[in-house]
Amino acid sequence: MKPPPFTYCDPESVDEAVGLKSEYGVDSLVLAGGQSLLPLLNMRLVRPEALIDINKIGDLQKIEGRSDILEVGAGVRQYELEDHALVGELVPLLPEATGYIGHIETRHRGTVCGSLAHADPAAELPCTAVTLDATVVARSPSGTRAIEAQHFFQGRMATALEPEEVLVAVRYPVTPQAAGHGFVEVARRVGDLALAGAAAVVNLDENGHFTSVSVGVSGISDTPVRARAVENALIGEAPTEENITRAADEIVPSVTAGDDIHATRAYRRHLATVVVRRAITAAVARAHERSDGK
Repeated sequence: MKPPPFTYCDPESVDEAVGLKSEYGVDSLVLAGGQSLLPLLNMRLVRPEALIDINKIGDLQKIEGRSDILEVGAGVRQYELEDHALVGELVPLLPEATGYIGHIETRHRGTVCGSLAHADPAAELPCTAVTLDATVVARSPSGTRAIEAQHFFQGRMATALEPEEVLVAVRYPVTPQAAGHGFVEVARRVGDLALAGAAAVVNLDENGHFTSVSVGVSGISDTPVRARAVENALIGEAPTEENITRAADEIVPSVTAGDDIHATRAYRRHLATVVVRRAITAAVARAHERSDGK
């Protein structure tokens, strides 16, 4: 398979990339890791007039911790989230979730922001972005725009990015030291996209009751789902198996994916409750570990 003809651009600065995106607009696509884009090109499912390769832009290759924010540039490869000490210290959910993405070869080429821009609702990084209240940063000729993750994903492989915008970074709030995290997914084979997945971050008070809960779920709708009903059902409650199971059942109305070649909607409803329950349980266990380690 061969891609359709296009103009290849390899800018060396963010400003140059933004200028090219402004020039070509909807007729251009940005290339970072290419793990999702190149197959689409080769199958001729997309036909851009111009391809803007951002791999020469050094400013986009950085991982930085600033006060209460971890910022990941648009050129950062996925495997770096697994191996970078600062990421594990500040936002420990990210290394765990990243380990589920494809295979090691995929993660060494694919980028963090590329996965967010591709917006596959079954992917791990969009799910963690929604769970962690991340903010996506876009640049255009008119300036910089910060987009909350819950508003960034607008449909299956559809985002809030405007035609003249280039995604330049994603910012994650630093996870509190006492918080616990968990990530669980079910796939047909290792490396496949999840039939359903869940991420959770929890905080417990001195009595062991939930003071905050964040839960995101992948693979059950056209966008990653923030499970607000699940969260609300747990605030102030003890983290018992009964309470967690009861709260996990609240995800069922959010399962809107229909039957497909991989699973039925009924099976995904079942899986959604399972992965939510397991992710919260894992997060609680970690929160206890952190508390005991003080």
